[in-house]
Amino acid sequence: MSKIPQTLIGRRSFLAAGTAMLAAPALAQTDETTEIERDLSESVRRNISSFRSLDWHPYFSSLRNGAILVDTTSRALHYWNEDETIYKLYPTSVPLTEDLTRRGRTEIIRKVEGPSWAPTPSMKIRNPEWPDFVGPGPNNPLGTHALYLSWQYYRIHGTHDTRKIGRQSSNGCIGLYNEHIAELYTLAKNGTQVLLI
Repeated sequence: MSKIPQTLIGRRSFLAAGTAMLAAPALAQTDETTEIERDLSESVRRNISSFRSLDWHPYFSSLRNGAILVDTTSRALHYWNEDETIYKLYPTSVPLTEDLTRRGRTEIIRKVEGPSWAPTPSMKIRNPEWPDFVGPGPNNPLGTHALYLSWQYYRIHGTHDTRKIGRQSSNGCIGLYNEHIAELYTLAKNGTQVLLI
């Protein structure tokens, strides 16, 4: 009977070890900017099947000034221009908790390229270590562009932290990749109607 050297690993053992490593719980980087991934044994609703094109008719009575629909469940932003020649679908970040989530109708009242950022009073209470002001640039949480909504403190904006997209990671705003917010910035205008569901 021949002995198999201990240093040789069989194909089945190798595949089993690799599969076990892939099934291990994953943690997102957590420097207080993103959520921790849920335990894989928990039942979690995935948003992949929800990330699909939608028709605007169930949500808006018209496309006057264009329309933006933000679906916080599927973590997607839909944009239609006024004459229906342009439709865009973008993945987003959404608020961390239900308490931070605002739903309903609003509109874009201001557009800013290279926005500055200051935490809201409630953010400062939750995070007193945060700076009082951050100017435009790579450390700015609003990314490269921001669309200000008629609701005080609420924005649709970019992010330099791409780990946030597709996650519950904001303090109330809707985040997009910088490339996507730059495109949406050129399409949307002051007065574009916005619905968060």
